[in-house]
Amino acid sequence: MAYYDGAFDALGLRDWCDGGDDGGPMSMADLLAQSGSVQEGPALPFPSLDELHKACNAVPRTREMTNGVETAFLEAKDALKFVLDPITQPLSWMLDGALDLFTWMPWWILIPGLIALCWWVSRSIGVTIFVALSFLFLGVIDHLDVAIQTLSIIFVCTGLCVVLGVPIGIAMSKSDRLQRATIPVLDLLQTLPSFVYLIPLIFLFSVTESKLYGIAIILYAIVPVVRLTDLGIRLVDRDVIEAADAFGMTPRQKLWKVEVPLALPNIMAGVNQTIMMSLAMVVIASLVSAPGLGVLVLRGIRNLELGVGLVAGLGIVLLAVMLDRASKAALARVDVSRSVK
Repeated sequence: MAYYDGAFDALGLRDWCDGGDDGGPMSMADLLAQSGSVQEGPALPFPSLDELHKACNAVPRTREMTNGVETAFLEAKDALKFVLDPITQPLSWMLDGALDLFTWMPWWILIPGLIALCWWVSRSIGVTIFVALSFLFLGVIDHLDVAIQTLSIIFVCTGLCVVLGVPIGIAMSKSDRLQRATIPVLDLLQTLPSFVYLIPLIFLFSVTESKLYGIAIILYAIVPVVRLTDLGIRLVDRDVIEAADAFGMTPRQKLWKVEVPLALPNIMAGVNQTIMMSLAMVVIASLVSAPGLGVLVLRGIRNLELGVGLVAGLGIVLLAVMLDRASKAALARVDVSRSVK
């Protein structure tokens, strides 16, 4: 006898319950029992769908709800793919092109170019020397090629996050209604487990398509630059805005000559966080054919090769520190230049 038989009997619903279908997919408890992760339940279980189904066959099970979600997604798959394929195809071209360019370029041109870029961005001797030594170390341990593959993905995805995220943040700062509508979406993207991003994308795109992992990285990493762009512009001193209005600036002039320059430290902080989140997602995206250091980490996990996984993880740490120090040095330059003005 189920726990809630009496409740349905008291409500006079027994005939309705007995007319329900007792078939269908296995319950969540049965599914978990196969993995041995079910523990003894409480004396009075929570009236979940599965528990109520035991007393009333007409009540749907939880697995029926999850099957319904899957069915709805699969039915909409062709329409989504028809719309998203042409929109996202340029992302595949960009990722593949950047990967081909970075891997085709000789190391004695690419590495000095990246070090020079670091110097141009940071103007820091310490950061530049650290980047040079890090690339030297990665080259010595034969991880330079895969590290460059990871960098190519980071450059493309971070660049697109900035190109898309900054305008969205600016639009949010100008409209409270848009901000209220966008914040729940950003909260969803920020709290959704990183592995979950891959589930619908695997059904929509082929695993061999670069845009599969590119979309996942962008969705995961775009949130900080959007939030901090919105915050930075909203924190601009109102007195400065009033002075700009008094000088007769147009809204566009006020945005690009006053608000964005003053909000640039916040925007750069968002870019820094976006870079870090992109790098974190690149490792997970190796599950769906993303090249780079994440492949070696995944190999270390699958084959229980401790050394391979740890050394690849060290390479990822070096890339993260290089990108973090360079972006923070660039942010410090922005702060200094603003204080001088």
